Parts: sequence; structure tokens; C-alpha cells
Amino acid sequence: MPPSKAEQSYVILKARIMDGTYGPGYRLVIDQLAREHGISSVPWRESLRRLEAEGWVDIIQNVGAVVRTFDAHAFERTIRLLSRLEGLATSLSAPHLTADDLAAARSLNEQMGEALANLDTNLFGVLNRRFHQLLCSKCDDDRLNDLVTNEWARLDFIRRSAYWYAPGRAQASVVEHGELLDLIESGADADTIETAARQHEVNTLAAVTTYDAALAGHAPSESELA
Repeated sequence: MPPSKAEQSYVILKARIMDGTYGPGYRLVIDQLAREHGISSVPWRESLRRLEAEGWVDIIQNVGAVVRTFDAHAFERTIRLLSRLEGLATSLSAPHLTADDLAAARSLNEQMGEALANLDTNLFGVLNRRFHQLLCSKCDDDRLNDLVTNEWARLDFIRRSAYWYAPGRAQASVVEHGELLDLIESGADADTIETAARQHEVNTLAAVTTYDAALAGHAPSESELA
């Protein structure tokens, strides 16, 4: 069964927001979208309400729908949530990861190190996403998987490469990846794996928050690092 017009319009908008075609503050004009894609206005309105509910779009009275502008606080909220979701997904996936899966994960982590050595931060970001997706790939909770995927997309949109804002964090991330793989290979219990995976994301938040605070000339509060 083909997707509905509302689903088609949603996919179009979400993809263009994510790839930067419709950047933060971009005004989404329903009449223009309808002309461009040959889809009537009603499905566009439905998809915009859906995107508003998901936090991608703001619908402003007398203005219309605009792509949401994210800030540092949005980054903090997103990575805190992602750390918990991904920690759980990784712990549920870990017992089902094969030797080939773990070998592939180590290869990705090695490639990340090489990307850093070559100062290729874009490639590093792509490989980092693949690494985390692989570790969560055997989680059999579809709802949880959808939540993780959505928060990763949001994080990518908010800050395409947080490592630019936290010198040294990328190198530390590669080391932590190796330690997480060691835990999984050793057959560590689910709670230990979940805690390690969650702490990995929290460490990124702490590094970025500390660096941003240093640039602003003040020390981060305990709540910002929690």
C-alpha cells in the first residue's frame, strides 16, 4: 500500500530539514509546497502539525510554520535523553551482537581514529553514527529503536559535529568506544553496559558544556554537567 499524501509530505519536509535545505528559521509556505510537489494543502498542514509535535517546527500566529532554531540548551536536553535511550538500546542489543558485528564495530572505531589523524571531521561524524547504530542494531524493541533514531537525527541537526566545540573530545570518544566493546566482548551484565554507554554520551555533553562555558568566560554549574 503506497504511503498517504500526509506521510509523503512529512517525509519530504523532514528530509529537507535534516539535509539543511530548510535551515533554522526557514518559513515553510504551504501554498508554495503544494505547487512544488503537486500535493494539496491539507496533507502539508497535517505534516507540519506532526513536525511541530516532534519539535522540528514552530507554528507562529500571523507568520506560519518555521523551522525551529535550536540552541545550546536544546543540545543538552537532546544528549541527556539520547544517553538514556541509547544506553538501554545498547544493553538490550549487546547479547545478540556476533563476533562479526563486534569486529565491524572495531573496524569503524579504527577508521574514526584515522579520520581524526587526517583532520576529516565530517567522515568522523559519519563513522561515529554508524558505530552507535551497529551497537544498537540487535535491540528488538522497535519503539525504543525509533526513539533513538529520532534523537540522533535531532542531535545531528542541532550540532552537526559537536567535536569542533570540544577539543580533544573526539580522541577520548574513540578510546571510550574501545572500552565499551571490551565490556560487550567480556559478557558484562546489562546494567554495566547500559551505564557505560550512557556515560559515554554524558562525557560528550560535559566536554562541550565545559568548552562552551570557557568561551563564554564562566564555569558550568553542576546541573549543566549532570
